[in-house]
Order: sequence, then C-alpha cells, then structure tokens
Amino acid sequence: MIQDLLYLERVEQAETLLKPHRIEVLRQLAEPRSCTEVAARLDQTQQRVYYHVKRLVEHGIVTQVAERRVRGINEGVYQATARAYWLSPRLVGRIGQRQHRDEASLGYLLDLMEEVQSDVAALHSRAAQPVGAPELPSLGVSGEIRVRPDRRAEFMADLKTALQDLFTKYGGAEGDGFKLAVACYPDRTHDNAG
Repeated sequence: MIQDLLYLERVEQAETLLKPHRIEVLRQLAEPRSCTEVAARLDQTQQRVYYHVKRLVEHGIVTQVAERRVRGINEGVYQATARAYWLSPRLVGRIGQRQHRDEASLGYLLDLMEEVQSDVAALHSRAAQPVGAPELPSLGVSGEIRVRPDRRAEFMADLKTALQDLFTKYGGAEGDGFKLAVACYPDRTHDNAG
C-alpha cells in the first residue's frame, strides 16, 4: 500500500532519488509497472530502467509489489512507496549557529517551517498504524488576508493578541499537548502594493 509521505533523512536516500532519470522512473511508478513498461513509456532501454529501479528499491523509495512470468522469465512489478517525498533539512544540517531572530523575520519563519516539517513527518510515520486506528487530531488552515500598508502594524498586533489569548486559555498543564505554528508572509502570487 502506497504511503502519503516518505521523509528522507539519510544522505544515501537523497542521493539516490535526486537524479533526473530516477525521478522520471519514480513518476512512472505511481502505478504498479514493470521495468519493461516503464522503459517503453520513457523510450529507454529496459536495462537502464532496471538499474534505476534497483537503486530506488535499495533505499526504500520503490518496492516490488508483484512478480509475473513473461516469456519464461520472472518480471518484477514495482511501485513508488509514497505519493510525496520530503527531504529533511537535517540532511545538510545547520550551517553555523542558530541566530536569535525577531519572530517577525523571515529567518525565524524558515526555522519554524523546518521544525513543522520535521514534526509533521514524525507524526505521519507514527500515524501509519493499523486500519481502524483513530486519526491523529490535526488542523490545517490556509487563507489570504488583504491588509493596507498603513494597517499592517495593527493587523500584526491583532494577530499576536488573538494567538496569545488562545495560549492563555488553553495553556494549562492538563490535557493533550498540541503545537500551534502560524506563518504570516507576503503572498507573492499576486501583485502587492507597497
């Protein structure tokens, strides 16, 4: 069964995946296919595709899901192990010391996103439990807010107050622990004034 996410934390996995031909092979293996089928789709030799598939299997990026006999030869059928592959920021590691940054800086936001990515990947691997196990409670919300330049400071203050109110209300020592991360940044997909 294909997972939603495979979090790559080993350099060998990243090196194996990050080759243009292998990525194309991996895309073809979103559905179960043999090396012969993938080779035909990519207009490559079966031997070349098999070489890439073998490397992907070695590092858990692809799995053999079946085997069939074709003209007297056993042929493997392979499939990607996940729908998405995330590279851990720890593959490179932190270069230099973590700097103390203002929570309104983009550097702070980058650090926060690395932490969220790592936490979500860990939760996802933990959530891969038997069928019927309860879903882990989580919430993702995304939206767009438009703020005039002269009201940006007011908006940021209101957002900070709303979050502080939540932390105060639910910040007790009892109950299940949840992390809350809020990212607010300029939307560059639209033309922003100022």
